[in-house]
Amino acid sequence: MYSFPIEYVEPVFRPPSEAKSLILPVTNGCSWNQCTFCEMYTQPQKKFRARKPDDIRRDIARAAEAFESVPRVFLADGDAMVLPTRRLLEILADLKQAFPGLRRVSSYCLPRNLAKKSVEELVELREAGLGILYVGMESGDDEVLRRINKGETWESTRSALEKIKQAGLTSSVMVLNGLGGEVLSRQHAINTATLCNETQPDYLSTLVVSFPQGEERFRAGFGDDFVPLSQQGLFEEIRVFLEHLELDSTIFRSDHASNYLVLKGTLGRDKQRLLGEVDLAIRDPGAAPLRAEWMRGL
Repeated sequence: MYSFPIEYVEPVFRPPSEAKSLILPVTNGCSWNQCTFCEMYTQPQKKFRARKPDDIRRDIARAAEAFESVPRVFLADGDAMVLPTRRLLEILADLKQAFPGLRRVSSYCLPRNLAKKSVEELVELREAGLGILYVGMESGDDEVLRRINKGETWESTRSALEKIKQAGLTSSVMVLNGLGGEVLSRQHAINTATLCNETQPDYLSTLVVSFPQGEERFRAGFGDDFVPLSQQGLFEEIRVFLEHLELDSTIFRSDHASNYLVLKGTLGRDKQRLLGEVDLAIRDPGAAPLRAEWMRGL
């Protein structure tokens, strides 16, 4: 019977683009874990802890024995960058030694954790093999960020993304469509676009906020005025967002399973085409290639 070389504490999450990567847990859970919209690490077994160095080395050794080639590794769980730079450099060195063909290492990244790291430290990590940091911006609006208890601000996210860019690392930013509900929809869209314009991420993706375990926890923090956006409202918000984006060469994706409307392009080259696709979905949903409700998910 086949046994995978790494024993995971379920559930395990990774970005869609890391589907073919080896998932190496270096922490368990998320060091913040207070965002009211996020259910990823709320189970008791996902309580945050940094994994022991010997356990990580054991997993790397076992994976090296099991797999002939590992070109990509994703450092799990929610924010490997909370670890000290020294520990991250040790992990990257172990990975490089175990997998000679390794081309890229990536991780989720909370902006708050980069406040503790200098650009020089990030350069060290890049030179050791770290390539991409996935940053959950969620919103560029401070009121939305406060209501969802993100623990970040417009400025803290801007600062983190600027450090990533200065260090020569690749940034992949995630934004949540519908996060501000009806009352904050427009300011959520415009201020998020403004923050993206300020930081010019390499990759930008949108997901639709959803609550598989119910909205009670989210509503308790957001306030009584939260009204979820309808499908039409989601399209109108994404249009405002796209309309206010002024990006030079950002690869844009709105193809996560939570989205009704799949959008792909490079911004700003494809901005008008993407706006046209959204306009069709707003004007005539039946004529747009929308994802069926049963096909949507996290």
